[in-house]
Amino acid sequence: MARPTRASTLRSSVLREWRGCDEADDPHAGVCLASDLVEKLMRSLGVRDGLREEEVRAMWKELAGDFIARHSEPLSVKQGHLVLRVTQPAMRFHLEQMKPMLLGRIRRQLGEDRVLSVRFTLG
Repeated sequence: MARPTRASTLRSSVLREWRGCDEADDPHAGVCLASDLVEKLMRSLGVRDGLREEEVRAMWKELAGDFIARHSEPLSVKQGHLVLRVTQPAMRFHLEQMKPMLLGRIRRQLGEDRVLSVRFTLG
């Protein structure tokens, strides 16, 4: 290994002081793909194989029917709770009355343990 020159030693010293730390031996150490990191995070949170909101949105018209789909839309699915945005209070009341039937239809189509409840919000 070549002996460091005075200029390289001085350069290293100035850079160390400017950065506040030594230069990393391997700047790529510990670097991973974002997709790997997200997958590990999802697995640690227990939602890796969970229901994706896109699945519900894509199937909503089929699940709910034309009339209900025109007056409502899925907002989110979090921890098994489906949140639906409803256009009018009357439609919300109607859907509250149909909730057991609607939840049963959703569970048959998407899986029994993937949607635990349905909640409504006006918007």
